[in-house]
Amino acid sequence: MSDLQTREEYQAIAASLTPAATAFVDGAFRPARSGKTFASTNPATGETLAEVAACQAEDVDFAVRKAREAFDDGRWRCKAPAERKDILIRLAKLLHRNRHELAVLESLDSGKPIRDCATVDVPDTINTLKWHAEAIDKLYDQSAPVGEDAMALIVREPIGVAACVLPWNFPLMMLAWKIGPALASGCSVIVKPAEQTSLSALRVAELAMEAGLPAGVLNVVTGDGPGAGEPLGLHGDVDMVSFTGSTETGRRFLRYSADSNLKKVVLECGGKNPAIVTDDAEDLDLVAEHVTNAAFWNMGENCSATSRLIVHEAAKAPLMERILARARDWRTGDPLDPANHLGALVDRGHFDKVCGYLEHGRAEAEVVLGGQGADGYVEPTIFDAVDRESRLAREEIFGPVLSVITVRSADEAVTIANDSPYGLAASVFSANGKRALRTARAVRAGTVTVNCYGEGDITTPFGGYKQSGFGGRDNGLQAHDQYTELKTIWIDLSDRGPTDAVD
Repeated sequence: MSDLQTREEYQAIAASLTPAATAFVDGAFRPARSGKTFASTNPATGETLAEVAACQAEDVDFAVRKAREAFDDGRWRCKAPAERKDILIRLAKLLHRNRHELAVLESLDSGKPIRDCATVDVPDTINTLKWHAEAIDKLYDQSAPVGEDAMALIVREPIGVAACVLPWNFPLMMLAWKIGPALASGCSVIVKPAEQTSLSALRVAELAMEAGLPAGVLNVVTGDGPGAGEPLGLHGDVDMVSFTGSTETGRRFLRYSADSNLKKVVLECGGKNPAIVTDDAEDLDLVAEHVTNAAFWNMGENCSATSRLIVHEAAKAPLMERILARARDWRTGDPLDPANHLGALVDRGHFDKVCGYLEHGRAEAEVVLGGQGADGYVEPTIFDAVDRESRLAREEIFGPVLSVITVRSADEAVTIANDSPYGLAASVFSANGKRALRTARAVRAGTVTVNCYGEGDITTPFGGYKQSGFGGRDNGLQAHDQYTELKTIWIDLSDRGPTDAVD
């Protein structure tokens, strides 16, 4: 974490910021046509950071029209792949040059701790854009083996106008996960950031223009779901939507597609992710480190957070002792202080929701750590003796809350792990390689890590089973698939006419 600044340096950067707060369309910042705005507030202090443009359907129409013009005239998709690559790499360099500003902006807008913004979110954003940029001139099309009388080309073409609808928990990272492959594929893009966290997306769009991205290729429409998200989902000239967020909102985008032009929809939604610890798990100090990080990182506001610890009764006591020791080191407080691991939850509504689960947990389970929230902050919380049918075990809390379920066998652990409408991520801890792999294969989740917690990296596709995902994957070369269409070009090389083919 050598790139971390001091609390005083971050506070000085925060004091100097005047964030852009209007929509960014066709290469320029523009207010909502209605003139309406909404407040973007710092969840840690309640301070208003900016009055952000509250875009509505007419603003969405304008953005889609400009994105369509940019796509149709080929100002981006028809550039040589190497030229598109160079522009995106220049954008990555500009992000690096402005990394401290971006980290502070992200922390102020979301309540995330600056240590995560500076050492995880911003570096991952930069790496993601560079990685997809480098893939542009290394992805080849195909030809099919159809014999000597024809040639069949299977080519990828950019899908057109892509709408990228972002969550509030990782505003910069999810922006990069989506615009990286979308722009690399040659699409024109409209980003709809979460209304709670719009400011960093606007800054990235501004830097993209500075990097040389043509006007109209990357647009940012700010506003809430009914005002801006729904019109994007229903728009007949949007070719696809990539959405990350709640399962409930993901269902809406499927309905919007059905009610409009059957646009392609890719969803990455919620999770209730288990960590299975078997009776033969070794190095319990390392297991505790991974489980603690998985449960509390980003205040648990993470779709792949470990929210269920499913532990064999033989390993439970020594593991819990270690988890509790590590969890008490997770400091909660001012997000701009790099000494703090946990910041504020994103807004008052979400804070109240998480506190509702704390109240339920105190009545239904055993509190072994934390269990309280105040002034927008929730302390790391662990509930033991959690009933597998309870809300704590089945519903996505999206806060720093770990529910512990005790089992007597690996088979029972897998059964409980799979007893969920979600299937995004999971972890398995076992010293027996065959058992670990068998368990990983048996758990129905899009990413299963063995003897660690994680989501893979930029090279591996990320998405879920069941109600955690639909239609495609982020990350990896597979992410490019959702922003392209496959076309077959059949070329007849024979000398025969159409009637000669029939004997």
